[in-house]
Amino acid sequence: MKYRVVHKTEYVYEEPVTSCHNEAHLTPRALPRQRVTSHAIDIEPKPATMSRRKDWFGNPVLYFAVQSAHPALTVTARSFVERDDDDCRRYQRSTATWNDVAARTRASTTPDGLDARQFLCDSPMLSASSEVRAYAQSSFPDERPMLEAVAELTLRIHADFGYEPGTTTIATPLARVLAQRSGVCQDFAHVAIASLRSMGLAARYVSGYLETLPPPGTERLVGADASHAWLAVWDPDAGWLDFDPTNGDLALGRHITTAWGRDYGDVTPMKGIIFGGGTSHTATVSVDVEPVAG
Repeated sequence: MKYRVVHKTEYVYEEPVTSCHNEAHLTPRALPRQRVTSHAIDIEPKPATMSRRKDWFGNPVLYFAVQSAHPALTVTARSFVERDDDDCRRYQRSTATWNDVAARTRASTTPDGLDARQFLCDSPMLSASSEVRAYAQSSFPDERPMLEAVAELTLRIHADFGYEPGTTTIATPLARVLAQRSGVCQDFAHVAIASLRSMGLAARYVSGYLETLPPPGTERLVGADASHAWLAVWDPDAGWLDFDPTNGDLALGRHITTAWGRDYGDVTPMKGIIFGGGTSHTATVSVDVEPVAG
């Protein structure tokens, strides 16, 4: 399937900003089953400097600086992505118990295993607390197949937590999300990742996009899609396996990957510093994910 993705972010400041420095994770990754055929980012006002690099996790990152006074900043990323249907046979290669996967991950010295081991540890936004482990444990009785355990955890989060935009922010602590049982996709991915790490499994945060389908008989609304988040868990036999707790399912062909890291903080779509701007600003984000012919 081919997709056109438009991600627009607009900041309007109380007072003009004299200069700003920003980093953006807005470029989809090139992966074996995902190809980026076209990508461009338009920035208003025009930056004085721009550069591209890859971060520690191999994600494409854009740095830019605007060094003239501006009352607003608009960043629009346009991408064309070809996304193959996932080969579900990789999930079928996951047959070991979660206990075995945890032990082998801790002991692995292969390049892939060493890379996965960094996702066993607590990260700035996530801690494998006793509360998290208590929530996770019912899905992980001894010697249960890992795939079965993670699938059940994914379904439990989908059932236990209400999708309620506005009840959390990007800074809401995981403990509060657990207590209030509501949030958005970022929060649900965080709950799942912390739960898996609490059981000794390597899990990473994945950001990107998901094509959403309108109710039958209605038209798609441009800009109605949003950035999405899910997780991947490591199995030495099967590699990284993606799960989407927001939708209670595997993360397969309609999921477009932009970046991955330890938690949301590693892959924030836009972050930076400003000089001036007053005491407040408004931020508006719209995302449109549209299938295209050909």
